[in-house]
Amino acid sequence: MKAVVCGAGIAGLALAHRLDALGWEVVVVERAPGPRTQGYMVDFFGPGYDAAEAMGLLPRLEELAYRIDEAGFVDERGHRRAGLDYTRFARALDGRMLSIMRPDLERALREALPAAVDLRFETGPTAVRDTADGVRVTLLDGTVETADLLVGADGVHSTVRRLVLGEEASFLRYMGFHTAAYVFDDPQIFAQVRDRFCMTDTVDRQMGLYGLRDGRVAAFGVHRAESGALPPDVREAVRRAYRGLGWVVPRALGACPPSGEVYYDQVAQIVMDRWSSGRTALVGDAAHAVSLLAGQGASLGIAGAYVLAEELGRSASVDAGLAAYEARWRPVVEDRQEAGRAAAEWFLPASASRLRLRRAAMRLSGFPGVGRLVARSLSGKPAVLAREAARSA
Repeated sequence: MKAVVCGAGIAGLALAHRLDALGWEVVVVERAPGPRTQGYMVDFFGPGYDAAEAMGLLPRLEELAYRIDEAGFVDERGHRRAGLDYTRFARALDGRMLSIMRPDLERALREALPAAVDLRFETGPTAVRDTADGVRVTLLDGTVETADLLVGADGVHSTVRRLVLGEEASFLRYMGFHTAAYVFDDPQIFAQVRDRFCMTDTVDRQMGLYGLRDGRVAAFGVHRAESGALPPDVREAVRRAYRGLGWVVPRALGACPPSGEVYYDQVAQIVMDRWSSGRTALVGDAAHAVSLLAGQGASLGIAGAYVLAEELGRSASVDAGLAAYEARWRPVVEDRQEAGRAAAEWFLPASASRLRLRRAAMRLSGFPGVGRLVARSLSGKPAVLAREAARSA
């Protein structure tokens, strides 16, 4: 059996890893010229953690992970107003959580990719056509791949989804926010944020900063925006969106790199009635982006790829495997998407009163039992399903 996987990100690499282990021939194509360096810190727990453990990736992920003691919210002078104790949160998850830069998570998956997987950069699909017993994929360089399965693991703005299932506008649910992330050098800021994630305690926009092991500082911002349209000049858009925030934000904005070195996108979900058509299927954000409001996007990407591979491996046909994957994974994803929609007003409060309520909720999370309840609600049932899949592999 042969699969063409479009997208060398988290979901695509995880899927290639698992399909190869199950005896498939795998070709991975990626439009970017090389591995992406832009991204932000993710809290990696839940179903993806379980899948990564089953794939033997945890030792490397632990090497690349960061120790974050606290996610703290600060005022315009840098004084702490509220925070979440990461040590307590990790304990509530029985230690099954890592804080890791998204590019480093991708790096670990790429390093573990079996040599037999054919990974190609600077190419992607331009046309897709089902055949009697498979799928024919025409690539940017003019080559044609014939396979038993094509998988779109190419993110929220999936080309595979557009070619096979329809235009993005039919599936994208804009959440009312834009987000940005970049890395810069500033020893003064690094000294303030080392070993903790600091965010401005502000309405309608917030910027977070944390120190990296190489001495640089990573910046992560979220702000409200009426339109999902992306700006032509990303650096100028970042500086404009967060201008006027206090603390060390002016210095961070002054160090914002050129647009090509900044991760910038709208915050959105992908909501679809089906994730496959013929011999083409979607996985990860291409199928079911939950948005950063819900968390676990990277985790769900890896776990969803793992479940897809296992269902293909145990089913009598590709069609049966795709149906089983969707039946098993859809309830998990819909639960997380609903949580993301519910969390929108609390993730970035729109008023001073909601900001005060968020602070109060964070203080309550420090009480015995409450932190564990919060952690379990965030991790939810996906972890159980992923462990079941891993045990049955």
